[in-house]
Amino acid sequence: MSKIIALTDAGHRLALRLNTEIKDSEVWFKPKPFTESVQQAFRDGEALIFICATGIVMRMLAPVIEDKRQDPPVLVLDELGQYVIPLLSGHEGGANDWAAQVADMLSAQAVITTAKPYLQPVYSVGMGCERHCPVEELERLLEQCLSDAGLTLDHIQSLNSIDIKADEVGLIELARKLGKPYQTWDAQQLGSMDGLLSTRSEYVFNTVGVYGVAESAALYAAQQATGQAPELVLNKQKTRKATCAIARSYPA
Repeated sequence: MSKIIALTDAGHRLALRLNTEIKDSEVWFKPKPFTESVQQAFRDGEALIFICATGIVMRMLAPVIEDKRQDPPVLVLDELGQYVIPLLSGHEGGANDWAAQVADMLSAQAVITTAKPYLQPVYSVGMGCERHCPVEELERLLEQCLSDAGLTLDHIQSLNSIDIKADEVGLIELARKLGKPYQTWDAQQLGSMDGLLSTRSEYVFNTVGVYGVAESAALYAAQQATGQAPELVLNKQKTRKATCAIARSYPA
């Protein structure tokens, strides 16, 4: 659920308009108690759209802001609906992308101030699978993951896995079909990505020495491509026999 918060009559009209466009949204017009209500919604992880001055929003949320990787996205709009500003959690929390979507709804301009959207990221795919997994299953999983992430094959630089899969026929064939390099990494290299994983599997660790093959391989490959910190774009997805994740990093 997202909250659309307005403080003026003009802002309220814009909020009602957005409410018809944004699924699972609720309009708050001059909520009372104002500060307490908004701060609690932020603590609860609700995405917030404010139609008011940015200064009001910053003063109100300052006491409850914690971490850009955990805080919910916050947008600020002018009451004419001409500009959409991702104020908090722009990159990590998805506010930049959300601002672009809201701007499209209103034929407005998204005002993006973070640098990363203007750089060209490198995307890497990580995959794991059971021995002799059919290439058709791997390809279907990858296609679904790319669709979920809003990416195409043209975005992807490489296909990656753990070194014990260096001779995995399905992965080798998939990379050949896609025209992408197939890279494998050892457990020590992949283990350096442990802190960035969305989940950790003790079973996988006891089997191959890492807590997750797909995410670790995607992250490590993205880091190697640019020398910069990687991040997951799509957490591990799986079928009965395979797993897939997508990571990216930005050049310095």
